[in-house]
Amino acid sequence: MIKPDPRRHAYRADLAAEYLRGLVEAERYVSGEPRQVAAASLPLRRAPRFDATLDTEALHGETVTVYDEREGWAWVQLDHDNYVGYMPSEGLVPAAVAPTHRVSVLRTYIFPEPDSKVPPLAMLSLNARLAVAEDTGRYLRLENGGFVYARHAVPVGEHAADFVAVAEAFLGTPYLWGGRTSVGLDCSGLVQLAAAAAGHAVPRDADMQAAEAGHAVDWHEGGALARGDLVFWEGHVGIMTGPGAFIHANAHHMAVEIEPLRAASDRIKAAAGFKISGVRRLPRP
Repeated sequence: MIKPDPRRHAYRADLAAEYLRGLVEAERYVSGEPRQVAAASLPLRRAPRFDATLDTEALHGETVTVYDEREGWAWVQLDHDNYVGYMPSEGLVPAAVAPTHRVSVLRTYIFPEPDSKVPPLAMLSLNARLAVAEDTGRYLRLENGGFVYARHAVPVGEHAADFVAVAEAFLGTPYLWGGRTSVGLDCSGLVQLAAAAAGHAVPRDADMQAAEAGHAVDWHEGGALARGDLVFWEGHVGIMTGPGAFIHANAHHMAVEIEPLRAASDRIKAAAGFKISGVRRLPRP
């Protein structure tokens, strides 16, 4: 029997999520407890150590299910894309406040008062979730304290018209393996964040996106590609921005860059031996 992908299914030799009973073997099964990310963002690591590989990040207001907790680390599954890993427990609180808004700009601040001159409490990235208690006009007062500039957030369910334009706003952002914020992100993180801002739910990693995001495009080497098409190599993805150009977070530039697709494709082939493996297209508005 082929085991479920451990990146998106919570199981270890000693413990597994109850929903996996009968599918995987474990010493015990638990239902887990809901929690919410109270920090600006939290790293999700492959092991319960700060020097372990960063697989992804959870944003403020997102929810997780905690299956195990010890020595300051929680073994969790993210609710929005099902990714599994370890994150610092101190950044989680009982899931109780339903988000009403999301951050709609690259980044914004939470202020202790409705005043931009006071030192901020935290910086939030695009798609962070907010529970708004009151709209005061210029600022949104949050349920858990603090104020966010009103024009930097939109109600949950309100989406950007063009996910490519969202991705282009990240131009110059540093490359960070596993990153999923405006401070640093990787190729699939850029795709996931930009797509989510436009209302498209796509999985976290490039291989998952290559298999599941939107629908496959019948494309051949030299064929025409449309703005918004996702172009894949083994372990890498970028977004077409226009004729012959695409945007991607990449370790060559160590940043989010727009460059000619042909030049990047030739470089990737020369460096790693990979050709373009496929193209997929998200639903059009």
